Amino acid sequence: MDQQGRGPSCWCRATPPVGYEGGVISIGVRLAAVEPRIVAAGLFAGSLVPAAVFEEARRVTVPLHVLLQWDDEGNDRQAALDLFDAFGSTEKTLHANLGGHTGVPEFELDTGARFFARHLKPHVS
Repeated sequence: MDQQGRGPSCWCRATPPVGYEGGVISIGVRLAAVEPRIVAAGLFAGSLVPAAVFEEARRVTVPLHVLLQWDDEGNDRQAALDLFDAFGSTEKTLHANLGGHTGVPEFELDTGARFFARHLKPHVS
């Protein structure tokens, strides 16, 4: 995050705390587990989940919004559900939608925006 924050148009230029949203769930889990500036995370359950990520998920305690495309042919649905169960967060939400990897309903954009507004707003002065 520090390296990314040096660019002129990077979202990381804002002072912490920050929210993280990303498509490779293993990267998101790792960041949310070790980066104290992340106070909320939106994750997409649509990629390979290595076994080591399950242990890291137990250390993730920030609020989570997890999106799962139910018919994603490249996604191991059961592994995604098991990972969701493994998260240590006391506030976690799983949104499962019919459709393949690229079939995310447009309303999920609004849902994600509300999630981040709810969790980042208390930190903005």
